[in-house]
Amino acid sequence: MDVNAAVAAAAAIAGVLTGVIAMLAFRFSEREQKRPTRTSLHTDPVLPPGVDTVLSVLRSSAVVLDEADAVVKASSAAYALGLVRGGKLSIEPMLKMARDTRRDGEIRQVELDLPRRGTGRGEALAVSARVAPLGSRLVLLLVEDLTEARRIEAVRRDFVANVSHELKTPVGALSLLSEAVMGASDDPEAVERFAGRMQIEATRLTNLVQELIDLSRVQNDDPLEDAEPVRVDELVAEAVDRCRHQAGTKQITMAAGGTADLRVWGNRGQLAAALGNLVENAVNYSPARTRVGIAARRVTAPGGDHIEIAVTDQGIGISDKDKERIFERFYRVDPARSRQTGGTGLGLAIVKHVAASHGGEVTVWSSEGQGSTFTLRLPEAGASRDRAAQHPDLDVEDGQPHTDRSPYEPYGPLPAPEVLP
Repeated sequence: MDVNAAVAAAAAIAGVLTGVIAMLAFRFSEREQKRPTRTSLHTDPVLPPGVDTVLSVLRSSAVVLDEADAVVKASSAAYALGLVRGGKLSIEPMLKMARDTRRDGEIRQVELDLPRRGTGRGEALAVSARVAPLGSRLVLLLVEDLTEARRIEAVRRDFVANVSHELKTPVGALSLLSEAVMGASDDPEAVERFAGRMQIEATRLTNLVQELIDLSRVQNDDPLEDAEPVRVDELVAEAVDRCRHQAGTKQITMAAGGTADLRVWGNRGQLAAALGNLVENAVNYSPARTRVGIAARRVTAPGGDHIEIAVTDQGIGISDKDKERIFERFYRVDPARSRQTGGTGLGLAIVKHVAASHGGEVTVWSSEGQGSTFTLRLPEAGASRDRAAQHPDLDVEDGQPHTDRSPYEPYGPLPAPEVLP
């Protein structure tokens, strides 16, 4: 009996110990389940309320880091810029900023140049990074892409430098010629020669100032405020009349053809200036005794028909590398010829802005030694007028041209052209 009692008592004690151990294990397991893990820190609930919504509407690239530098939240723009890779912030200077901010709670900001994602070649990405604490454990990184802003600022600086140079050339020439006239006061032939040169330089200066005014106007004014149906035939006739003297001097034949009685919707003065610049360029860059053709046609397009006005010459042509820049302000394919013709380098820039502000575009095909074709494409009057208004204006500082996808004579031989002497 004593032995049986002892066994029973031992069994009871063992049962109690087993129950206590099981209860302690259950409590320990429950506590471990409530403890935040590294994986749980990466999920959305760890963000303060409302932060996820705010980050989703920010234009900046946003990245939220935890105390282990793991990415808790990152916007799609952050992935597109290559800031986040493999769940980690891949830019070491930004990572160091985040650690310093986590340590002392101070907001930091810096501008960096980052290599482009992929090959690492080409223009670097200019970004502005700002780091701030988010709660007690998280850090928020906001990154702004400044590449386009820097490009525009560089273009503005170049524009000011080019304007200064272009103004300085004729002004300096006028100053020297005036001194020469004073020194040759007793030589009538020399005075007449110098006075003629002064007149040429004064005309060049006047043209430059006028084209600067025209460029500023087409960039800042809304041509659709005073828009009206404009007859293409009248625009062509005005452009031809503007260049009749230069063409006659070089014995260049100008021929007009294409579809008659077409109308475009826009500002008559700006459209006449744009087409006139194209025809003038064709005459200036064509050899003597060649032909310049101007043709118009209607092109069916989704949302409304368009009118294409093409100006074709048999001039020197444009190289592929120059085609990438011909619509930039003050850029000249042949600077020596521009000096001879009095060109300012602003004509095609004006054409580009006029086309864009009217909801159209200007394209170019050219082959060296064979000539060039510039095509002005505009919404037709009577088609959807809203199409032009909805077309995004071309960036004022953008120097990139539109280029035709394939070379072509715009409409083949001009149909029954009217030869304009």
